[in-house]
Amino acid sequence: MDHRTIRGKLLYTSTKPERMGHERGRESFIVTVHGDGARTLRAHCEIDDAPSVLRDVTVSWDKNWRPLDCFNRLTIADKFEGTAWFRFTDRVAECESYNQRDGRLSQRMELNEPVPWLGTHPLVADGMCFAVFDQSGPKKQYFPNMMLTSPDHRGATGPLLFKVGFGLEYLGDETIEVPAGTFDCHKFQYTDTAEGGLPEEHPPYEVWCTADDDFIFVRGAVGGYMQTFYELVELER
Repeated sequence: MDHRTIRGKLLYTSTKPERMGHERGRESFIVTVHGDGARTLRAHCEIDDAPSVLRDVTVSWDKNWRPLDCFNRLTIADKFEGTAWFRFTDRVAECESYNQRDGRLSQRMELNEPVPWLGTHPLVADGMCFAVFDQSGPKKQYFPNMMLTSPDHRGATGPLLFKVGFGLEYLGDETIEVPAGTFDCHKFQYTDTAEGGLPEEHPPYEVWCTADDDFIFVRGAVGGYMQTFYELVELER
C-alpha cells in the first residue's frame, strides 16, 4: 500500500516552581500519510491535573492540510463529557455532537471560503498547524477563519464547532535535542487569540515542529498561569 505511518509520544510536565519537571500528562499519536497526500491523525491525550482530561481525536486533512472530518470524545474527571463528529467542504462546516452542558447539538455554518484549520487540542496537531503558514510571507500572519472543537485552553469543554481567529509568528529555525532525538525545527508562537474570539487570551505559547513536510511537534512551552512544558519522547517513522 502506498502510505507511510508515523508514531510518537509526547510528555507533559510543569514549569511552576513548586512542581518543576513534574509529569502532568502524556500523549500518544499515529499519523497516516496517504498516497494522495491526505493524512489522518489519531491522538490519545491525558492531562492529570484536576479536573483530569482524557481526549481521543481522529482528524483527517486533504493534501493541502485543509480539514476534511474529525471525531472527538472527551472524558473530564473520569466522567463522560461529550462526543462529536465534524465534516468540512469548501462551502460548509458542520458538527453533530452531544455534551453535558448543551445536550444534543446540530451545527451547520455556511462558508465563503474553505476553513484553513481545525484546532482539535492534541499537541501534535498544534505543531501541524504551522503547515498553513506561508513561509515566503511576513513573519507574523493572522488567520481570521479558523475553527476549534473547544474554546477552552485545555480543550476541556464541548466538543462543538467554534469559529475563531488567531495569529502565527515565525521565530526562526533551530536544531534542538529532546528525548526522542535531535531535530531541525521551525519555531513559532500562537498570538492574538482573544482578538479572534477566545474568551481570554491564551498564555504565551511557543512551539518547535520538524522543519519538513510533517510538522511533527517536538517541543512546546506555555507561560502565564499555565506554566507547562512539552517534549517529544518517542518517534518512529
